[in-house]
Parts: sequence; structure tokens; C-alpha cells
Amino acid sequence: MGTVGMLKAAGIGLGDEVIVPAYGNADLADEVVLAGALPVFADIDPATYCLDATAVDAVATARTAAVIVVHRFGRPAELAQLGELGRRRGLLVLEHGESSAPYGEVARRQAHAKYLDGRLTGVRTPEPARGHTYQEYVVRVPGNGRPDRDAFARAIRGKGVDCRVPVKTPVHRLPEFRRNVVLPETERAADETLALPIQGSMTRRELQRLVSACNALGGLLQPAF
Repeated sequence: MGTVGMLKAAGIGLGDEVIVPAYGNADLADEVVLAGALPVFADIDPATYCLDATAVDAVATARTAAVIVVHRFGRPAELAQLGELGRRRGLLVLEHGESSAPYGEVARRQAHAKYLDGRLTGVRTPEPARGHTYQEYVVRVPGNGRPDRDAFARAIRGKGVDCRVPVKTPVHRLPEFRRNVVLPETERAADETLALPIQGSMTRRELQRLVSACNALGGLLQPAF
């Protein structure tokens, strides 16, 4: 059953609010609208890129009926905190999972991630976590007066690294969902994140080439969250 069906089956529709992340997944906001409810955006945890329980609690109202939690880039959301919030407030908590990969592929990506974690400089590498499958290896490229994310991406693409910006525009900035809300971590993540290649089929030489291309730009500061 899809998100629309699950919301309708739970009796959620006209007059209800459903909290969703604005960092990606415009399709979720669309599905909330199709169910007849109003999508409300909450900020993310800067380490997980998933909904932050404190931020969800802050935007929940008497009209809030559900929260849709998205597991991001292969890292599980903090379901314990969000589940407890749902129980306390009487909210339906739905999970929006990512496509799974064979165990061998996941194991190779995890090994690649460990290699990159120990060798990349000038970018903030993803925070390791139990169960992280590294569907995408997402780093931060803060500006700090030095090469920003977009300039960094152009430079390493020029060296043959196939990187991509995972979320170009947060959902609350799209014309059809524009909201006058303050989501600083969502905005910062959209400005700073860059997905580097981590396919299980990559060779050690390809990983070394990736590291060399990134580290050649060197010296970016890594501010704390």
C-alpha cells in the first residue's frame, strides 16, 4: 500500500496535517496532498539528514495526525525518538524506506566508505552509524571563504569524478509548496551536501583517484555542527 493509501486507511485527510521532511522527497508532499491533508515541513538532524524529533515536536499542532519518516542515503532515522514522540502525541508514524541492495553490494559499499572516511580531507565525511548501508556517500563541502560545494563539484567532475548534488532545492522552497518556515539545517544541507560515487563495483584505484581529486582542492575547514 502506498503512502496515500496508508493515510486514507488511517482516516487522515481533509483538515489534518502530516509532517514530512523538506530535504528531498517532493513526492511525499504530493502524496499528502492527494490524501487530502496538508504537508507541514520540519527540520532535519544535520548528521542523519532525517527528521529531527525535537523539530517535529516544535511544529506539531492539534491538527497534526501523522509523521512520515524518511531513511536517508542508507542511514536509518532515529526511530526510537520519533516513535516515542508519536506515542506521546498520538501521531501515526510512517516509514518511507529506500530500495534495498544485496548483502554483498552493501558490504562492499561499507568497505569503500571506511576507506574514504580515513583518507578524504577538506570535506566533512558522513558520520558512521550502525546499519548504514551507504546507498549514497554524502559529504559536506562548507564554503568558509574557500571553494564552495558547487565549485568543488565542478572541479572534481573535471577530474572524472561522477558526483551529484543530492538535493538542489528543499521542498519548502518549491513554488507549489512554498512555506514561510525556518529550516536552517535543511537549508544548510541543501547548500553543502555532495554525493560521491561509492558503487560496490569500484576498484581501489578508482577510490584512490577519487581521494586524490578531492584532496587536491584541500584545506576546507570542517566546522562542528
